[in-house]
Parts: sequence; structure tokens; C-alpha cells
Amino acid sequence: MPRIFPLCFTLLLSIFVTASARAIEVRIGSKGINAVVLEAIKAMPLEGTYAATSVAQQALAGAITRIPGGLAINGQSACPSFCSSATYLVFVRTLQELVADGALQLDNKTLDALLVHGQRDGEGAWGRWNANGPGTARLFSELDLGPNFTSFDQALPGDFMKIFWTSEIGARERGHSVIYLGTETVAGVEQIRFWSSNQPRGYGIKNVPRSKIVRAIFSRLERPANLSRLGVIPSTDAYLASLLKVRSTPLQMGEKCNLSEERVKIGPGSR
Repeated sequence: MPRIFPLCFTLLLSIFVTASARAIEVRIGSKGINAVVLEAIKAMPLEGTYAATSVAQQALAGAITRIPGGLAINGQSACPSFCSSATYLVFVRTLQELVADGALQLDNKTLDALLVHGQRDGEGAWGRWNANGPGTARLFSELDLGPNFTSFDQALPGDFMKIFWTSEIGARERGHSVIYLGTETVAGVEQIRFWSSNQPRGYGIKNVPRSKIVRAIFSRLERPANLSRLGVIPSTDAYLASLLKVRSTPLQMGEKCNLSEERVKIGPGSR
């Protein structure tokens, strides 16, 4: 008898998550949640200045507030901004659009967990998203929100993307949190097009040569109902928290984000 309840609960949870995913597919159409992400970008302000400061983080915190049954997002008040604050705002706006459309239900505990209130790197949803290294991808992996991958051939507009400008991961890295928009060839050079808060102007679209990107991880939102697991995972992810002071290897990052070893071993111009 003691084993029956856990098995039944696991089965019911699996059925619920599957049904929720199918309901989302029906309501948002064949283009998937990526289309909602791209619509959320259109609702964001233009420019507004880039600044990775405490003032910008306070502006982000004030831009996301609780309302009955959901969240209110005021992108206009989130200025100045920085890259991870910009992509997190779009992430949360996407969730709110799904809630408003009836495609997603989030309980009060989960909604509260999405708020920004000065979490440290690795702490809670925002602290994971804002961390060095594969913050967004680690959150996606822990909650099973959707796949993480490194192949540009698999990438679709609306995928969340972490760019690494150098081979460093963690304390010494130089990176950028963006939303992938596609590729194009300009004067014979392959360009990667993305949206984020970019230096120095802030919110907007930018192109960079593919050769400048040493490493990238894409995260595709497919199972947002799994955000309910925020109350189950550790309050702080020790791996992400450590990246303020230490370096990570590609293999460690791959293990934490459910990436194969081959996929994280990419370099300039490789696929």
C-alpha cells in the first residue's frame, strides 16, 4: 500500500503536464510559444539606455508586479536595463500572455517566485536567470521547461540564447543574454540577429558576425506549466552561485544543462 500513492501521484502529474502542454499547443497555434515570445518583444520599449547597475535592477523589480491571477509587466519603467533583465522581462511577459489567453495557469506561489527582489546569483528564478554561465539554460533544465541545445541549425526565432564571446565560463566570462531572431548574410558575412538590451542604447535588435560567437546555448520554452516546480527545486543552485568566483568547464556546463559533451565543444564558425 505505501507504494501505491506515490505511483498514482506521479502518473497523475505526468497526465496533467501532458494535457497542459497540449492545451497550450491548441490555444497558441502551430507556431508554438516562440511566436508569443516574439510578440512580447514587440511590446517592449525601444532603447532607454544600457546600465548593469543596482538602479537598473531596482527598475526591473518595479516593472513586474502581482495582480489577481497573474503578473503585470511595465517594460517602460524598466529603464535603464541590461541584457538579462531584458530577456527576463520578455520571459515573464510571455508567461503572462499565456495566462491571459487561458493557455497556462500559475498558482500564487509560482507567480510570487517569478518576482524580482534582489536575489543573488543562483537564487530563485531571477537569480538563476541572471547568473554567470548558463543561467537560463540551467533553470530550463532544472524545471524541464524545454530543450537546451547549441546547434544553430536547430535554432528558431524566439529561442532564448546565451552568447559567450570568449571561451571562459563563469567568473571570467564575457557573455550576453539575448533572444535569437535568425541569421542573415551581409556582404558575404554570416550575421546572427538578436534582441536584447545592448550597449550603449538599451533595448533593440543587433547583428553580430557569427565568427565573434565562441559558444552559444539556446533554450526553447515548451513546457511553462513546469514552473510549478519552482517550489521543489533548491532555493539556490550551488553551481550557478559558484560562478561568481570560479570557472566552469564546458563539460560541467553540459552536465548541468542536459547538453551532450559534443554539443558544448563548439568554437568560432562551427555548427
